[in-house]
Amino acid sequence: MSHSNDNHRMFLRHVAQTSPNPLGLEIVKAEGLYLYDRSGKEYLDLIGGISVCNTGHRHPRVIRAIKDQADRYLHLLVYGELVQSPQVEYAALLAAHLPASLDSVYFTNSGAEATEGAMKLAKRVTGRTEIVAFNKSYHGSTQGALSVMGDEYWRNAFRPLLPGIRHVEYNSPGALAAITPETACVIAETVQAERGVVAPNEAWLRQLRQRCDATGALLVLDEIQTGFGRTGTLWGFQRYNVLPDILLLGKALGGGLPMGAFIAHRQRMWSLTGDPVLGHITTFGGHPLCCAAGLASMQVLLESGWIEAVARKEALFRRLLVHPAIKSVRSSGLLIAVEFDDFEQNKRIIDACIAGGLLTDWYLFAPQCLRIAPPLSITEEQIEKACSIILSSIPAHL
Repeated sequence: MSHSNDNHRMFLRHVAQTSPNPLGLEIVKAEGLYLYDRSGKEYLDLIGGISVCNTGHRHPRVIRAIKDQADRYLHLLVYGELVQSPQVEYAALLAAHLPASLDSVYFTNSGAEATEGAMKLAKRVTGRTEIVAFNKSYHGSTQGALSVMGDEYWRNAFRPLLPGIRHVEYNSPGALAAITPETACVIAETVQAERGVVAPNEAWLRQLRQRCDATGALLVLDEIQTGFGRTGTLWGFQRYNVLPDILLLGKALGGGLPMGAFIAHRQRMWSLTGDPVLGHITTFGGHPLCCAAGLASMQVLLESGWIEAVARKEALFRRLLVHPAIKSVRSSGLLIAVEFDDFEQNKRIIDACIAGGLLTDWYLFAPQCLRIAPPLSITEEQIEKACSIILSSIPAHL
């Protein structure tokens, strides 16, 4: 048996599976925009680890930061007790590029854990327990995050979940009435990614902010997928001129290493320090290696000009992705959903793309939509190549 076949067999037997039919590609190297399997086949990465690799795979500055930090120290002690330069420097850089009301960063291990921390913080600050979330929203898969996920298909098997959660319709003015003086927080994606890239109506998002202000509820914006330039501005909320009380980050935050964060005003965050002490605690959150990688990656994004080029690259995708079988193309920067008739058709096209050397997939609540969320470093030539493969993967009879 070849080494590759043996690895595949052990993958299926010993690595916990999340679906009956995983892609099963054995990737042995990644560099820039490309992945390479054991046979040497090259794949243009159109999803960047699901909006994780905004600076591409193994950017030299990120790799250098990881190696330099590994030469200093790895884990020292549980989060929050020791002054660790990578944490301090990264938190300061984030705060310097956020509004003054978002100046205190709590680093976690993942976006889902950031969601959990934000819900606890909102309950602690307000003294309330009810939470309003939106249908077709995704905030993670832990039990608390699952409670605010906006789809009963995914929630039902794990009930009972957290009480006091109200799900309402995104972009609906009527949904605002669900926010009352009993509401601790409203949690919303700045752009609903897993719904197939559904952006908010700007006036509605402002009304949501106003309703939270009127009732004393905190507004939590989930930028786990839309942060770090994905939409064409550093933070998605900048496009709508609406400020959150708590900001959720993840995915691209770690520069390719696992990391999340919830960010709020220091006065609010301070409520987690007493009654009880250690109101929120994590062993590995803000791991120095992850902070060093994330810090380097953010510096690259700020200096590269890639964010400023997002709108032009988005327009190129939209100009090229024209075909009778494509029902619509929805986009918010380089977060793009290409809609086909149904999941079966979309899956055949995705499989053909992968066979043709292009890695893509579908959206959780929009399985009929092909996902595009490449590293922001993608070139126009690579966009043209990707679109050519997508179009050639559509069956001729469609």
